[in-house]
Amino acid sequence: MNAFNSAVERLSQPQWHDALRGFNRGIEREALRIDAQGHLAQDPHPQSLGSALTHPWITTDFSEALMELITPVYQDPDALLAHLADTHSYVLRHLNGERLWPLSMPCFIDSGQNIPIAQYGSSHSGRMKTLYRVGLEHRYGAMMQAIAGLHFNFSVPDTLWRALGVDGDDQGEISARYFSLLRYYKRHVWVLAYLFGASPSLCGSFLQGQRPNLPFEERDGTLYLPYATSLRMSDLGYTNKAQDQLKVSINSLGEYVRDLKTAISIPSEEYAKIGVKVDGEYRQLNANVLQIENELYSPVRPKRTTGPGETPSDALARGGVEYVEVRALDVNPFEPLGISRDQVLLLDLFLLAGLIEVQAPVDAREEAEQKANFSEVVLDGRRPGKTLQRDGETIALADWMSELMARWSQLADVLDAAHGDGRYGQALAAWRGAASDPEQTLSAKVLAASLAEGHGHWASRMATEHRQALLNRDYTLLTEARLDAAAAKSIADQAEREASDRGSFDEFLAEYFRQ
Repeated sequence: MNAFNSAVERLSQPQWHDALRGFNRGIEREALRIDAQGHLAQDPHPQSLGSALTHPWITTDFSEALMELITPVYQDPDALLAHLADTHSYVLRHLNGERLWPLSMPCFIDSGQNIPIAQYGSSHSGRMKTLYRVGLEHRYGAMMQAIAGLHFNFSVPDTLWRALGVDGDDQGEISARYFSLLRYYKRHVWVLAYLFGASPSLCGSFLQGQRPNLPFEERDGTLYLPYATSLRMSDLGYTNKAQDQLKVSINSLGEYVRDLKTAISIPSEEYAKIGVKVDGEYRQLNANVLQIENELYSPVRPKRTTGPGETPSDALARGGVEYVEVRALDVNPFEPLGISRDQVLLLDLFLLAGLIEVQAPVDAREEAEQKANFSEVVLDGRRPGKTLQRDGETIALADWMSELMARWSQLADVLDAAHGDGRYGQALAAWRGAASDPEQTLSAKVLAASLAEGHGHWASRMATEHRQALLNRDYTLLTEARLDAAAAKSIADQAEREASDRGSFDEFLAEYFRQ
């Protein structure tokens, strides 16, 4: 019996049922606010929604118009989605008729100048958040920062580690297993692009008159690649060629922290030309390849909740890995929340399989193979007969996908027994056909709909339908009063933070980067 089957047999014992029901999950969903014409909203983040700096659930990302809705950690996937739905409903009640764009790639934007940078008030920490975004605009342009995604945070309960062969009292062992999961993820992240990629096309305005070296086809202002899955995750989207020189190892926690700290200290000749503080105004936090650690673009991150003023790498060094953040997910435009329950359950299967299968360190050859596979799938993954490389050998994407789903099926049986229902088996059945039929993938359905109706018209219609569905529903987990209280508290918390600042902003930045 191989190691995977042995682990599945061990997990199937009734003593682990409670632990298998205790996966910790969180969602961060981004969405652009749009006006009645489907253009990017130009007004500030609504004050009635609270402070974007301090609200725990409702904030902004790069732009005032790029909302980010965040859930707390939940063990019950239905409660997780209920919280996200209640937050969506509340937000839409405060948008004065504006809607949320349902796609990852932006709506019609005629110029990067029409993407207002997010503002977080006058506190030192708030000014730093805005300045970081000013730096991103100078470095990469505002258009790239208007891309929306969905992040899925995942960890297993402490009670499950022993079943996975890990000493749950040893944070070093736990971190090592999470880093093994990161390596599994990098080897198989193409799966998420293939199944859940939902950006095979984009509005021609995104390219601002430029034409990249890609064989785009065009229809009524919509640019697309016939077999693409996720242009968001291609070089057109949220990637950064300037970071290609950076080598941040995921072979161990120590190597990762070391490399990340090194990465934020490497000077960039290109970014130095922008200037840091010019005529008394900051243009970026610094002129290094990374302004801060969060600028490192990665499809997955090891995470630990940070303390006040603590960097992500310092938090990891202090306490080890607490959870992983899955970042390679496009927004699902067919779902009002940007993600379905079945997707959440499939992510459980994907990540649990990654925790079970201990992965060897990644060498340069395999890293190149992983990057090539991912690029092939995001740009051309639905091509009939598509092949990838695995350990230097050619394999049909459909065959590899079927192998993975066979393992997920074993885990689905175990998890369904723990839950006393068929939720995982049903979720897997809903997506199993996509393994051999690319037309059943999310990207194929998105492309068909956008070409049939017109990219912008279809997306705008979906935004209206989602708005109505979310406004017509009743709150199921939160209440209007609780959400009002959270907004009011966030405004008070921002005011308190602004009043408590000491020293100058320059001194604050210097102290932050001295750590």
